[in-house]
Amino acid sequence: MRRPITTVVTALVAAAATSVALALPAGAINSYNASPAPERTEVGAFVALWDNTGDGVPDRFDWVCTGIMVDDDTYLTAAHCTDDWPAGTRFFVSLEQDFQSLIDAHATQPAAVQAALFLANGWVVEGDTHQDPAYPGNSADSHDIGVIDFADRAVTPQDVWDFTPANLPTAGQLDQLGGRALDAADWWAVGYGTEEAARGPGGHTHPGGGVRMKAVEDFNALNKTWVRLAMNQSRGLGGACYGDSGGPNFVQLGGRLVLAATTITGDAPCYATNVAYRVDTPGARAFLAPYVALP
Repeated sequence: MRRPITTVVTALVAAAATSVALALPAGAINSYNASPAPERTEVGAFVALWDNTGDGVPDRFDWVCTGIMVDDDTYLTAAHCTDDWPAGTRFFVSLEQDFQSLIDAHATQPAAVQAALFLANGWVVEGDTHQDPAYPGNSADSHDIGVIDFADRAVTPQDVWDFTPANLPTAGQLDQLGGRALDAADWWAVGYGTEEAARGPGGHTHPGGGVRMKAVEDFNALNKTWVRLAMNQSRGLGGACYGDSGGPNFVQLGGRLVLAATTITGDAPCYATNVAYRVDTPGARAFLAPYVALP
């Protein structure tokens, strides 16, 4: 889940990750202090079918980011996941826990055949992408928020999978709680991203990804549009990495799990910090209002 790269396609090919708009891209849940998240059925993989070689023929079908269902037909993700794709790219969501195993099992099939097979078997649902028109914004507000919408599609995720949409925060809820309350609360990230950097003969790589995982984080800081979350291994924490972009960062408030922010960026090796885009701000809520009933 973290840091945006430069383009979704570049990030994808480079590390099965995401793109960049802030500092770097977002990745997967770290391997340390992490565990599977089968219970988080509202969290899904962002999947695309696109032309990776520039010859006009779709030749890549793969997961690229993370996101979360916020109602029956709206999947919230990051704008840098929906941005700058080749013409003709098709977009899908999968709420399968282990999407990577499905990809691996059918890797010999041409990309378009894979996509048709996954649709026929109910492993993905096709939708329409939309992003904040102000993206990429600036350092104060990147406007890095987007959705895959299924309102105009015959099949929605609710028709295929059983899930309860995430609880969105009320307007300005994180500001109203303040730093002390947020620091005392339980936080964790969920996503399909890769693992933290691993050293090898060719340099750093980010293995893994494509499986829904979760990891406990710790509150660090809150500003106008961002939540900064710690994920240091030495403190028993984990967190996001490449491919986790757009995925949820939950906070436990009053016994209720609230979607506070979505992963956007962090430190390049995925060791220390997750920087997440708040969804309780005026800008985020203005973008989401046409797609979902806001609390």
